[in-house]
Amino acid sequence: MDTPLKNALHEGLADAIGFVLGALLGWQLGLTLGFDFISSSAWGVKEITGLLFILAGCGLGRLICRELLARWRLRQNKS
Repeated sequence: MDTPLKNALHEGLADAIGFVLGALLGWQLGLTLGFDFISSSAWGVKEITGLLFILAGCGLGRLICRELLARWRLRQNKS
């Protein structure tokens, strides 16, 4: 497998894993604090706040996984 394809695969996997895990953690944090978006059919402030927790978790999860990937690549290049 050539290097650009391998890099794209790693970045795609890091994005997907970070997005899903971040969303789950954001959802759980929202549930813990009383903001449930998933099980409610209403569109009030609590539900929108729960959605914002999920969205923030998606972004932060992706950011963290990309940072971990960059650190992993640096370690691979040093050895």
